[in-house]
Amino acid sequence: MYKNLVRAALWAGAALIASLPSQAAEPLKVAFVYVSPVGQAGWTYQHDLGRREMEQALGSAVKTTVVEAVPEGADSERVMRDLAAQGHRLVFATSFGYLEPALRVAAEFPQVRFEHAGGYKTAANLGTYNARYYEARYLAGMLAGHSSRSGVAGYVAGFPVPEVVQGINAFTLGMRAVNPAAQVKVVWLNAWFDPARERDAALSLVAQGADVLTNHSGSPAVPQVAEEKGVKLLAYQSDMRAFAPKAQLAAVTHHWGGFYTRVAQDVMAGRWTNTPVWGGMKDGLVKLSALSDALPAAVRQAVARREADIIAGRFQPFAGRLLDSTGQVRQASGTMNDGQIARMDWLVEGVVGTLPGR
Repeated sequence: MYKNLVRAALWAGAALIASLPSQAAEPLKVAFVYVSPVGQAGWTYQHDLGRREMEQALGSAVKTTVVEAVPEGADSERVMRDLAAQGHRLVFATSFGYLEPALRVAAEFPQVRFEHAGGYKTAANLGTYNARYYEARYLAGMLAGHSSRSGVAGYVAGFPVPEVVQGINAFTLGMRAVNPAAQVKVVWLNAWFDPARERDAALSLVAQGADVLTNHSGSPAVPQVAEEKGVKLLAYQSDMRAFAPKAQLAAVTHHWGGFYTRVAQDVMAGRWTNTPVWGGMKDGLVKLSALSDALPAAVRQAVARREADIIAGRFQPFAGRLLDSTGQVRQASGTMNDGQIARMDWLVEGVVGTLPGR
């Protein structure tokens, strides 16, 4: 009997040990909700690169789910609710218009952690993250100022939210730091991803005299127009040389792999918090990438010096006397704080165009 008891205990112990690896190996289910197809470049592509980098870094510790081309609004709420109900413990909502739906779903699933890209509200289980794109936009504007012969740049913009306005203003300030008479003409899409309208907007801006194009939209349509029309391009989101090999001067790119990896690790370790993240060039979240070999050495050096100043905290694009596009003084001196930048709802001097609804 004693032998039988010992044997039974050994079997029970072996069974327990055998069960431990499967329990320990249970992966964190992480979902990514995208407003457009992943494609080969652009906003969603960059976020998906970050997802893949996270997978590579964490291996079998995570299992990811991707849902593409999800419209903002009711559809995104349904998708996020389904993902939470399916056992995903971490959901990344990667479009601005997903914020309110994410907040509603987060309230229903307090055990799930949500992260929203570009949001301005948090909840107990919902954090926000964004990048200071405006830092690299200023540098791109400097390149536009050095490269434009007409002194006119064209800017295809999505929605008039602060992130987009910051980018327009920083680009304009950078361009006018080189050419004080420069103008930036803006066409609003009221969409994040609409290739046909992006193309039409870019063609319209070229017809209005723009010999440099940039954009805050999701497809390669603007780079393609720049290449076709023989004008210069300051790409956004991804390196667009595949679509504009001759036109592209540089690209303002964003990089999420490190951030996504850290958030997943924090959730697994039980140390996740909803503290908003707003990182910049010094954090590696945004970069000025893929500078053209055709740029003169002096121009590259000037931009590199300013980039070093931004990273070191010696320079901030929204510093000094600032006028808006109507000539009103918005800042007499000093440097804008984060709260003012985050609420930015006006266009600087040099921008031709108005905010929709104003």
